[in-house]
Amino acid sequence: MAISQSFIKAAKGSVRESIELASTKIRADSNNIKSAFLSHSHKDSELAAALQDFLWKQGWRIYIDWQDGTMPDNPNKETAEKIQRRIKDNNWFIFLATNNSVSSRWCPWELGYADEVRGKSQIVIIPTSDSAGNYGNEYFELYRRIDIDKENKIREFSPGFYYTSNSLSGL
Repeated sequence: MAISQSFIKAAKGSVRESIELASTKIRADSNNIKSAFLSHSHKDSELAAALQDFLWKQGWRIYIDWQDGTMPDNPNKETAEKIQRRIKDNNWFIFLATNNSVSSRWCPWELGYADEVRGKSQIVIIPTSDSAGNYGNEYFELYRRIDIDKENKIREFSPGFYYTSNSLSGL
């Protein structure tokens, strides 16, 4: 299964305490703020902002490139270099998997770069679905993902597709 995009959008502006994404492993403790580069298609800006809002409430600092006033207006070499720096500067890399991000020129490139500099252990895929169905790609199976289990609870899944516990572990 994948997380419905409407569910993510509904999380914007609410605490969503019922979601187990607030586990102690994904939550930042008071001494260590976790940060993540959020890779997504700009066509999904509303969805990305909702996810950013939700994760902010869990103690995360989420970087989104279009919120960065230092980015060039038109993508160019400087854009690519800044994105590389931001991927390196953040602890985690989160790939918001939608039909738009999978078909983007930038998002798969960002994932490949993150794989090189962050390693698989610091990458999380968030597969989503909309009314048209699920989105994904075979190479997503290389990484951990946040997904819905058989009991309709959000969990962390290892690359082998098995959820690891009753809460997100290893993050």
